[in-house]
Amino acid sequence: MASTVMSFESESPIGRVMSVDTMRVFIHIDDHELLKKVMVGNLIAIQGATGHQYLISIVERITRLPSDAIGLNEAPDDDTSPKPDEMQDTIRAVLVGTYRIKDGGSGPTFKRGANSCPQIDQACHLIHGVNLTAFMGVLSQDVPADKALRLGHFAIDPTAEAVADGDRFFQRHAAILGSTGSGKSYTVAALLERANTLNHPNIVLLDMHGEYASLAKDRTHGYAEYLKIAGPGDLVEPKPTSLFLPHWLLNREEMLSILLDRSDDNAPNQAMRFTNVVFDQKRKSLEGLNLTEVLSSFTVDSPIPYDLNAVRDSLINDDQEMVIGSSNREKQGPWHGKLTRFISRLEAKISDRRYGFLFQTPLDTSSYEWLQSLAEMFLSTKSASRSGIKVVDFSEVPSDVLPTVVSVLARVLYDVQFWMKADARTPVCLVCDEAHLYLPVRSDADAATKRALDTFERIAKEGRKYGFALLVVSQRPSDVSKTILSQCNNFIALRLTNEQDQSAVKSVMPDSMAGIADVLPLLDIGEAIVLGDSILLPSRIKLDKPKATPLSLTKNFWREWGEKSSNTHAIKVAVESLRRQSKCVDK
Repeated sequence: MASTVMSFESESPIGRVMSVDTMRVFIHIDDHELLKKVMVGNLIAIQGATGHQYLISIVERITRLPSDAIGLNEAPDDDTSPKPDEMQDTIRAVLVGTYRIKDGGSGPTFKRGANSCPQIDQACHLIHGVNLTAFMGVLSQDVPADKALRLGHFAIDPTAEAVADGDRFFQRHAAILGSTGSGKSYTVAALLERANTLNHPNIVLLDMHGEYASLAKDRTHGYAEYLKIAGPGDLVEPKPTSLFLPHWLLNREEMLSILLDRSDDNAPNQAMRFTNVVFDQKRKSLEGLNLTEVLSSFTVDSPIPYDLNAVRDSLINDDQEMVIGSSNREKQGPWHGKLTRFISRLEAKISDRRYGFLFQTPLDTSSYEWLQSLAEMFLSTKSASRSGIKVVDFSEVPSDVLPTVVSVLARVLYDVQFWMKADARTPVCLVCDEAHLYLPVRSDADAATKRALDTFERIAKEGRKYGFALLVVSQRPSDVSKTILSQCNNFIALRLTNEQDQSAVKSVMPDSMAGIADVLPLLDIGEAIVLGDSILLPSRIKLDKPKATPLSLTKNFWREWGEKSSNTHAIKVAVESLRRQSKCVDK
C-alpha cells in the first residue's frame, strides 16, 4: 500500500535557514506562535535543491535572543532594552536524512544522510499532524517485512510503529544501556519474545541474577530453554536444568587465572609444570581412545577430557621427589617444595562445593563426546522439541570466578562456530546481561577478568564474519570495555542519570548525534533513544512490554511498608539457603 506523501503547500514555514555548520543547521524563526509547539526532538523539513526533496533534521536546541543573553533583572531601564518585536528566535537542528516525494517510479522514500547542504534562506517546516503520520509511515515501510523488528512506537507519534532492521541490528553488535529501573530487562525480554516468533532463532542469554527464569518454557507465557550453572545443592542429584562446565573446557590461561597466585615467587615454575602435566594427561586420554589424528595436532589448550586428580597426584610426586645425586646420596628433585602452595590451592578448589560445576562434575561430562552435546544444546535453532532461545543462570557462581566461567562458555561456543564450515553456520547472538560485572574497562581488570576481556573483545572484533553477535546490556556503560562498546553499531539507550555513563554513550555516538543524548536523564521508564544503522531515523521510542516479564520488578517501598508485614518463615529459609549455598525448597 502506498504511503501518504508529506505536503506543506497549505502551511507557512516556521522559519528559514540562517546558517549551516557541517551537519547542523540554524533556523531563523518567522512563525513565533508555531514555535510554542516545538520541542527538542521534533522534526524539521528543510526544502532541498528540488521541489521533490526535503532535508530532515532533528531539533537539538531552541533559543530566544537576546532575552537568553540578558536576564530580566539585568535589563537596563531605558531605550536600549530589547522590545518584543526585536526578539530573535532560532532553532539549532542536526541533519539526519533526505526525504523524497518521488524516487524514480516509486513513492516517497527516506534515506540516512543529506544529499546536499541546505541553502541559505530555504523554507523550513515543522513536521506535525498528518505530515508526521505520513513521514512515520515511510520509515516503517522502508524495512522489508522479513527483516522487521518491532521495538515499540515513536514518542512524537504514538500511532506510528518503530521498526528496526533486524538483520542490521544483530549483524554488527548492539547495546542496551540504562540506569537501574529504566526498563533494560523488559527491553531484553521483548526482543527475545520477538525473536521467538521466527522459525529458527538462536540466542543465548547470559543471566547474572536469575531474573530471566520467568522466560522458561514451563512458566506462563514462557518459551526459553532454561539452564542454571550447578550450585552446591545440585551436585548430589543434578536437576535436568543443571549445567556443568568441566575443568577440561578451560584453556591454560583460564585454569591458571583460578589456581595461580602470581605474587608467589615460584609462580613461573608452578605454571610451567602444571602446563606440562596437563599436556601429558591429555595425550594419555587421546592414546587411550586411540585418536591418532587428534594426537598429531592437539595443543595444551585443546578441549580434551583429562583426569584432574591424576594431575594433582603427579604434582605432589614432583613436589616431594628426591633423586640420587652424584655422590649416590639423595637430594631434592628439581621441583621439590616449589609446588606446595599451588597444590594446596588446587586441592582447595577441587574440594570446595561452590566450584563443583567445574571440579565435581557428573561422570558423563568426562566423555569425549560430551562437548558435542554441549555445542548442539547451545548452537541448535528452534525445533519442535527445543527452543532456540536459551537462558543460562549464573546467579550461584562465585564472584571471583564469574568472569572466567562466563568467558569459557562464550569462547567454546565461538570456537565451535569459528571452525564450522561457512555454509553450515547459523547466526548466534550472545546477550551479555550486566556486562560491567565481567567486561570492565581493561585498566580496572584483574588477571582473570583480562582473560574474559580477551575472549569477548575477539568476538566483538571478528564475530561478524562468523555469524556470532553480541548484545551488550549494562546499567554502567562507563564501566564496560570501551573496545567492546566501540564495536557496537546499534544502541538502545534508556534513562541514564550518571554523567559518566551519559558521556560513555555520547563517546560511541557519531559527533552529529551527540546532542540527541542530552535527553537521556529525562527519559521515562521504558523510553529509549534508539540509533544505529538498523533504524533509519535516530528516535525517541516508547518500547513495547513483553508478555513474559523478568523477575526484576522494582519494589514499592512506601506502599509495602504500609501494607505488608515481614515473613519470618521466609527469613528462616533464606538463612538455610545461605548456609547451604543453594536455594532451599520452601516447605
